[in-house]
Amino acid sequence: MPLVATGSGVGFDPAAQAAAPQWLLTALQAGYRHIDTAAIYGTEASVGEAVRKSGIPRHEIFVTTKLPLNGFTRVKQSFEHSLKQLDLEYIDLYLLHSPTPVAYEDGNPVPTNPDGTTRVDNTISINDVWADMEALLETGKVKAIGVCNFSPKTFEPLLKKAKVVPAVNQVELHPYLVQEDLRQYCKSKGILLYAYTPSGRETVRNDPKVVELAAKYNVSPTQLVLGWHLARGVPIITKSTNVERQKENLKVPVIAAEDVKQINALDRGDRIISKQFWVNGTMLGWTFEQYGW
Repeated sequence: MPLVATGSGVGFDPAAQAAAPQWLLTALQAGYRHIDTAAIYGTEASVGEAVRKSGIPRHEIFVTTKLPLNGFTRVKQSFEHSLKQLDLEYIDLYLLHSPTPVAYEDGNPVPTNPDGTTRVDNTISINDVWADMEALLETGKVKAIGVCNFSPKTFEPLLKKAKVVPAVNQVELHPYLVQEDLRQYCKSKGILLYAYTPSGRETVRNDPKVVELAAKYNVSPTQLVLGWHLARGVPIITKSTNVERQKENLKVPVIAAEDVKQINALDRGDRIISKQFWVNGTMLGWTFEQYGW
């Protein structure tokens, strides 16, 4: 799996989704060889279009997508739909997008309760879901399976009965949310931890220490933080629709060990992205305690 991916999430604006094939194509032309998407992003078709238009051999491009949030009881159907949307022969990596068992409702990817919280179905067993994910490997249409947003607490019941250990765990990770304990836990289980929102957005990029160290390496704050991730052995999903920034994000500096430690020290357990989805003390129907956060 290439260490630097381009993300493809653009929100739910149809115009932004329609524009995605062009900038995904420029990302491939800039040198990216890993594209991360998801059913809920609405860009799977755009990813497939960019891959086909690029002229780059399919085996040289790594494509990741994810089970719909409400797809726990429809793993096979959801996978086949994603494959059809992508219009590719196979998917390199298929991920369980969240440990939360969002209830299925036709035509509604995130059904809600009257109080605005996400409706969940706690009768669903994570072991049954993972068994269905494992069965996908037998089709030959997916090369590897993994998870997102898991903690040791949510991993334990899955791993008790899993025949296949998740290849990866994709999580929010940046200098304000270093997650060293989780990194070590995943390493001990043979699971690769990799980061979404790796720069921590402006909140982290504007941190005085990040700005200071970026100047030291003569790079942008984003490039500095991406280099910090790779120095820790953490692959990253970055995203830009701007061609020059796409190229810039591939030029990652090698960060000295003492500077990695300085950046590690910025950790404050701040879930910058997850907090945006809080509704009445929950995210996708679970409390942070249920996530093991």
